Amino acid sequence: MMDLPTYEDFGLTGLAPAVEALIGLGVLAAIAWLANFIAKKIILRILMARLLPEEGPSPRKVVAYLANIIPTVIVSYGIWAVPHLPVGVKAVVSNVANGVTILVIALAISAALTFGNALYNRRPDAANRPIKGYIQVLKILIFAGAAILIVAALIEQSPLLLLSGLGAMAAVLLLVFKDTILSLVASVQLTSNDMLRVGDWIEMPELNADGDVIDIALHTVKVQNWDKTITTIPTHRLISDSFKNWRGMYEVGGRRIKRSLMIDQNSVRFLDTEEIERLKRFSVIEDYIAAKAAEIGEWNAARPERQRDAVNARRITNLGTFRAYVTAYLKNRGDMNTNLFLMVRQLAPTENGLPLEIYAFTASTAWADYEGTQADIFDHLLAIMPEFGLRIFQGPSGLDFQRAFSEA
Repeated sequence: MMDLPTYEDFGLTGLAPAVEALIGLGVLAAIAWLANFIAKKIILRILMARLLPEEGPSPRKVVAYLANIIPTVIVSYGIWAVPHLPVGVKAVVSNVANGVTILVIALAISAALTFGNALYNRRPDAANRPIKGYIQVLKILIFAGAAILIVAALIEQSPLLLLSGLGAMAAVLLLVFKDTILSLVASVQLTSNDMLRVGDWIEMPELNADGDVIDIALHTVKVQNWDKTITTIPTHRLISDSFKNWRGMYEVGGRRIKRSLMIDQNSVRFLDTEEIERLKRFSVIEDYIAAKAAEIGEWNAARPERQRDAVNARRITNLGTFRAYVTAYLKNRGDMNTNLFLMVRQLAPTENGLPLEIYAFTASTAWADYEGTQADIFDHLLAIMPEFGLRIFQGPSGLDFQRAFSEA
């Protein structure tokens, strides 16, 4: 029987092991590439087309990462079947492949957490209790653990050996991750105490933040200001510093008006009988005037000695009547929230006049509606005040001086 030709017959005595090694590496690379092609281009494409949705949150990225595990596992175990390779080379290639496998698994878990957060954000109550900060903490822990496992795989040592050395680095790690730890604690407090939600309008003047919260992350909270700029606030600052949250205004369904009319105190006086009868034509205070006149009449009638001089009797004032008119006017507007507190009161007189403050709530919390309602109220009151014999206080202008000098 004729013997088969060998490498020595072709003069390849020294190249035979290298050629076999190269052929083995080529076959291993081809198998890994073919497995990757079948997994991604055939199986994965069919699976995604039939099972995974194209719109909305989708685990496509998770599946794509997991498909990368197949070639790395093939390389990790197949490298040992390649002939004539030094054991050290095989170990390095296998360890690197194992490290890549660990990294791919960590990326897949991270993508799964992102997918889970996207699904959670579709819940109606997601804005009330966001979990993005917790997701970011989990990702940090996952990648930290993956880094330890990758290093352990590369040096072929137990991960416990690496973990035992971390105790001595605890102080350094605490210093490095100080902001992360502070942000984590702040995020937990903000969420557990329901202090902040996506969509809340907050004010933080020291950081130039005045607008809606659009994102709550582990390290930062993003606020879109009314001028459409974005202010980024460190999460821990929302615990260490104070801020105003306007959420309660929206939940109650009323936005507060707290503004004063400065009345000229020289225009405050008693009303005579003719003026009282004239003011009865205001339908909103017709009943008030009748009730007030009856009350004062009964009081004066019970004390006849007081009627000898008008200064000793009770009388109706134009300011008190105007205050009653403002109260009735607000209650009858239809765009005020009468279920909330409504009051018209006098404040302490100042050198700029007597403040008549309106404290009430509009029925709409929208900014434009609120400003429109507030402007309508004060437009009307400023125009109606002369009917009550009252004047608004205003510092003299150049025109006032011009008229005074011309009259003189």
